[in-house]
Amino acid sequence: MKSAVETLSPTRAKLTVEVPFEELKPSLDKAYKQIAQQINVPGFRKGKVPAAVIERQFPGAAREQALNDILSAKYAEAMQDNDLTPLAQPEVEVTKYDDQGPLEFTVEVDVRPEITVPDYEGLEAVVEDVEVTDEDVAEQVTALRERFGTLKDVERAAADGDFVVIDLVATRDGETVEGAEVAGMSYQVGRGGMLDGLDEALTGLSAGEEKTFSSQLVGGDLVGQEVDVTVKVTQVQEQELPAADDEFAQLASEFDTFAELEADVRERLGRGKRLEQAAAARDAVLEALLDKVEIPLPDTLVTEELNARRQSIEQQLQFAGLTMEKYLDDEGKTIEEFEADLERRVRDALAAQMLLDEIAQGQEFEVTNEDLTGYILRQAQSQGQDPQQAFAHIQEHPHHLQEYAAEITRGKALAMIVEAAKVTDKSGNQVELKNLRPDGTIGEPAEDATEDATEETTEA
Repeated sequence: MKSAVETLSPTRAKLTVEVPFEELKPSLDKAYKQIAQQINVPGFRKGKVPAAVIERQFPGAAREQALNDILSAKYAEAMQDNDLTPLAQPEVEVTKYDDQGPLEFTVEVDVRPEITVPDYEGLEAVVEDVEVTDEDVAEQVTALRERFGTLKDVERAAADGDFVVIDLVATRDGETVEGAEVAGMSYQVGRGGMLDGLDEALTGLSAGEEKTFSSQLVGGDLVGQEVDVTVKVTQVQEQELPAADDEFAQLASEFDTFAELEADVRERLGRGKRLEQAAAARDAVLEALLDKVEIPLPDTLVTEELNARRQSIEQQLQFAGLTMEKYLDDEGKTIEEFEADLERRVRDALAAQMLLDEIAQGQEFEVTNEDLTGYILRQAQSQGQDPQQAFAHIQEHPHHLQEYAAEITRGKALAMIVEAAKVTDKSGNQVELKNLRPDGTIGEPAEDATEDATEETTEA
């Protein structure tokens, strides 16, 4: 087989492929045998019909069947011979296919561009300091106390933070909206997330009072439509929290004193903030690396990813009971700003994937079963999915493992780059990333562990 490549653009190539007849013959012979098994011709046993007879009875059928088999194999071979990586479905045109002559065809396809990896040693990035304030600790402790709080009825108007029991009904043009009527529902004033205007309507209402306001439905067939909502308060309740003392610490935790509980909360917040800082460091280092290289992207690939992202966002908004218009209004964005931001993020993500793939190829990272298991578990957790369901999905669709392996190697490549970078916080302190554990604690340097092991061996 002969092939030649013409570069149409940095991300698109045209292959011209010629396959001699001797390489076509095995596929043709296979096609004739398959057809012979499927037809009945008087005078011949099934499966023993000669090729010439098949050709007279079904002219061109074998050649057509063989072509489908040949094209995919020879296309893949030509791409490999010319060191090209496809990024989309190819456009194939058969230009010559004679009975005894060669097969000639052309292929136009979007391909991975050639990328010159920039020097990533000593990249610099600055991230926010890790700071756990007294307010952070107090907020977490209050949330814990609220879990053990009790409610008591009060004879006063509802205020922010109170719990109320309400009856609610939405009407449109005087008719009750189906599915928009509830009774005896408990709701915390100021919590938000249910109906716009509900918190404002409830504030100041006492038990037995009601109020009507206008809002938009967040679900059902009339999502986003203006309706009149009448809410009636039947109970106003105040939450009483347990005292922040040693007795509460013993009730809510394994600690004997409240001071120990606060210290544990502060430590856990610190670990979480270190992990957030590490994530910010990875993003900052990757951004600094991308700034050093220009990576052309195929328009078709960008368009496909944009459409996929839009669909995902629309599904999430629908699940949350929001329209795109409502979401944009809440975010203070125009549709043009939303689209521009989305395209920027898509282009950055695709460029990062290609660059990290290029770096990973030069490192030959190993992807272990432990890596794959950890990745699947993290994916399941982030999507709120049962891990068993995630593993069952992989068994049914094993081709996803290749995608997961690619993501893992990209992660290893990025981790290598980040470890080689100089990352400091805004106070000028070096950020510890190499020895950061998944739980947010800082481990011992690997070098020190090796030295300790050597010393112990020597002493023994």
